Amino acid sequence: MSLYRNHKPNLTIVKVGGAVVEDPARLDQLLRRFAAIEGPKILVHGGGRRATAVATALGIETKMVDGRRITDADMLNVVTMVYGGLVNKTIVARMQALGIDAIGLTGADLDIIRSHRRPPKDGIDYGFVGDVDKVNTTKISRFIQSNTVPVIAPLTHDAHGNMLNTNADTIASETAKAMARTHHVTLVFAFEKPGVLANPDDDNTPIPSITRDSLPRLVADGTVTGGMIPKIENALAAVDAGVSQVVITRADLIGTPHGTIIQNS
Repeated sequence: MSLYRNHKPNLTIVKVGGAVVEDPARLDQLLRRFAAIEGPKILVHGGGRRATAVATALGIETKMVDGRRITDADMLNVVTMVYGGLVNKTIVARMQALGIDAIGLTGADLDIIRSHRRPPKDGIDYGFVGDVDKVNTTKISRFIQSNTVPVIAPLTHDAHGNMLNTNADTIASETAKAMARTHHVTLVFAFEKPGVLANPDDDNTPIPSITRDSLPRLVADGTVTGGMIPKIENALAAVDAGVSQVVITRADLIGTPHGTIIQNS
């Protein structure tokens, strides 16, 4: 039986990337905007640049394939320390300073997000990288019902004692899809640009909306490239699964009408 019976409350899930998390001024703007969002909310964060810097300082080589980090045992130690420790707890402390009662979590904490290790594909072994199997909405709901804000690091677990490095966009999307069964969910991808730009050199050209029909054209003409493609595909999958709205926008613009809205059609 649903925890909410006939009424589905609103829920805002914000995913913020490492470029914002690692810039104190941008992070401050984001958290102030986040604090102003009314109702239940969840923050999912990245931190890849910080992990790369720490790995370099420790003499651990960073290997990337198509924007995805190869996570061997040494790199898993680094991302666990950086994502689950340094970055996560810094954000939680900053939230407390703003009067937000927050709790920092990885997917292993209370078994909130369980994954399986990604199998090798096309000759590439990604190592300890996780693909999400299950989001425990009951336990997440208990936090937000008690006015506690979960701050989720991009780490999951496999239920066999292993931590797994998991893409933060994927964690945000999978959490949004799971929570959409009991909430009207708005998913926000916050980064350093005011939306998906028609002209990547002009921040005044955000595309108002992108649909499943319009995405192939935008990819073909080079408007949408690189890591923005899987971000939009994740957003479309979230909308297909019942998420009410997905917005891609700049960190200091969350909670405003500005940004690119991802829609079904």
